[in-house]
Amino acid sequence: TRGTPARPSILRLRAAPPRRLGTATRQITQTRTQQTITDLRLTPVIQTPVSGVPLPAPILGLGLPNAAGLLLGTALRRPIPADTAYAPLGIRLGTFTLLPAFTQSVGYDSNPDQIGGTRLRPSLALRSEAELALRSEWSASELTAEMRGSYLEYPQNPEASRPNAVGTARMRVDVDRDTRIDLETRFLLDSQRIGSPDLGAGGGATTRPLFATYGATAGVQENFNRLQLSLRGSIDRSVFEDAQLGNGTTIIQSDRDANQYGLRLRAGYEISPAITPFVETFLDTRVYDTPVDQFGLRRDSDGVAFTAGAAVALNSTLTAEISGGLQHRSYIDRTLQDINAPVINAALVWSVSPLTTVRFNQQTGVIETAVPGSSGAFTDAATLEVQHDLLRNLSITLGGAYLSTNYDGVRIRERGYSATARLDYRFNRWLALRGSYIYSTLNSTVPLSTYEAHTVLLGVRVNP
Repeated sequence: TRGTPARPSILRLRAAPPRRLGTATRQITQTRTQQTITDLRLTPVIQTPVSGVPLPAPILGLGLPNAAGLLLGTALRRPIPADTAYAPLGIRLGTFTLLPAFTQSVGYDSNPDQIGGTRLRPSLALRSEAELALRSEWSASELTAEMRGSYLEYPQNPEASRPNAVGTARMRVDVDRDTRIDLETRFLLDSQRIGSPDLGAGGGATTRPLFATYGATAGVQENFNRLQLSLRGSIDRSVFEDAQLGNGTTIIQSDRDANQYGLRLRAGYEISPAITPFVETFLDTRVYDTPVDQFGLRRDSDGVAFTAGAAVALNSTLTAEISGGLQHRSYIDRTLQDINAPVINAALVWSVSPLTTVRFNQQTGVIETAVPGSSGAFTDAATLEVQHDLLRNLSITLGGAYLSTNYDGVRIRERGYSATARLDYRFNRWLALRGSYIYSTLNSTVPLSTYEAHTVLLGVRVNP
């Protein structure tokens, strides 16, 4: 009829549905399809510990001259990710993000020298630590770096004061969909404990001599559908500082300076997106600057290791890699017997819940030694750490570490344990407070090498 609006046709309704009535909304109705990056190396954090049980440092290159110290509470560990509301934003510099930080802590150490007997000199502990993390913001390929340096000062025992520094830079070049180039550089600066068997059986050293290791790795990985092949070459160098004895003499350690050249070949097959079994072969040679050491031994050696294992990745809940096998090391000097030892390596990160994370690491290796008559030392190191967030900005961490070192050819055995408890409180993105307690003990067949220590630290961390 006249005055009645015409009813829209079916074709018009299909072409242009009637507009919805009601007020506008600010809510995003489109489903999010981009996934959050879960790589721990790319996550800004503020929870680097003041002191505690570290993750095992890789027993690569020439080994760990201070394995007991590194595992029993004096080394740096990989940081734990913080809640995104409290994670630092970093400093943008072109296509890079820089994450600087500084930590100052004060506490007490019952045994700074890590030595037994009646020579204990407890002291107030002052620790200053600076660090810088870097990550790229590229659409393809990736560059990341982490550098940390600290100085631990003991006013009542200045001879035990020592520096510590560690750094790693990694670059991944995505050549194409199936080809990847991996590059890495690394360094470590630490000190030897004065009760180390490498400094004499009597523990006569009065200061902690420094040592440094640094090296680089270059490799390529090629994927042939489900088959993964990788080849990596590495070079590492270790240098040692001379040690001073109480009687005024000096232990010359320049004959311990050496290079290691290694080649690693791995083949893996992805049977599912979650599991990739693999086999691996590692060949290396160790060459000393001084062909014959002060005891008349030629310590140059060649090694080979065969392992098999699997890499597991269950979404972002569980990532792990475990492998086992055998290793053999032969020495040029016929008086040094060959070493045959098992290889057991494991790394696990398990997000039990959004509030709880479990980390486990284990690594074995044959490290170099200066003990007369010993070819080398077989080291087995493991750590376990559990972190739980009580609040978004308050977390507690409990951890433990185990270390076993057996010196081949001589009757020297060392067993070490440590336990730690830490509490972290984050005020905001740039300021955090941490309190920590660590207990460490080492049982050794070497006189004066057995020790026990308690350390308490309270620190403030600033992220500019």
